[in-house]
Amino acid sequence: QVQLKESGGGLVQPGQSLRLSCAASGFTSNDYAIAWFRQAPGKEREAVSCISSSSVGVNYYIGSVRGRFSVRRDDYLNTVNLQMNSLKPEDTGMYYCARDVSGRTCEHPQWMRPTQYGTWGPGTMVTVSS
Repeated sequence: QVQLKESGGGLVQPGQSLRLSCAASGFTSNDYAIAWFRQAPGKEREAVSCISSSSVGVNYYIGSVRGRFSVRRDDYLNTVNLQMNSLKPEDTGMYYCARDVSGRTCEHPQWMRPTQYGTWGPGTMVTVSS
């Protein structure tokens, strides 16, 4: 069964770091694009980053996290990690990882659309507060 599960969320103070993991099962995750989304209470789900399949090998980020967040794969563990540094209160939200169907979604502007992804994890909560 194809599944994704996020972990690593928690409560941190502004300026601190957190690392989220997206564990894949039932498929080889580096054959696909994996995107991270987040959703704050009362707001729309927002794309954060996208890592393409390993054959394409490119990462994308939204402007508000560029330079602070980085995404990378751990192929041995079949996971995708999101390293979040210099966290701000506006980074607070439920974080989700999602899988596309082609491995090439990151190379198109529509990578930020949730409808491009068919498999989602249940989410992990990140709270940044002093």
